[in-house]
Amino acid sequence: MEISIIKIGNSKGFRLSKTILERYNITDKVEMILEKGQIILRPISEPRKGWDKAFKKMHEEGDDELLFNDVFDDENFDEWS
Repeated sequence: MEISIIKIGNSKGFRLSKTILERYNITDKVEMILEKGQIILRPISEPRKGWDKAFKKMHEEGDDELLFNDVFDDENFDEWS
């Protein structure tokens, strides 16, 4: 595919069509990799995006309790010092 380089302010860049953006799930950012005379653009995924809202909702609904205690009764901290 051939695309044109365009002027963007004092820089230059190129446009990607909506079809390409959707097909490769490109939203806000891409990772640019310079490798062996090639430029590779890779979508940046954010697998934990939205977790803050989900955790807040869990807290509001009382669904954020520990399943087991993080310190056991027979825990011996002396062996770690």
